[in-house]
Amino acid sequence: MTVNQLLSQISSRELSEWAAYYSIEPFGERREDLRAAMMACTIANAAGGRGKNKPAFKLKDFLLNFEPPKQQSNDEMKSILKAIAGK
Repeated sequence: MTVNQLLSQISSRELSEWAAYYSIEPFGERREDLRAAMMACTIANAAGGRGKNKPAFKLKDFLLNFEPPKQQSNDEMKSILKAIAGK
């Protein structure tokens, strides 16, 4: 079923109920990434972490970061191309 088909068949009330449910109990890829990060953090720390004199791993150490890459200026791109070409 496509999104348009779904939206034509679901009422505004039901859509609002799903949105409210998601705010209380999130689901989907983002939530799965969080669960995977929690498991990896727990395993890494149980296996000895970073060592005696270093702090334990934190959840943020295992969370995926999907921020878009920094936009390069024209001058930066020219410099990179020159470096690749050996000029």
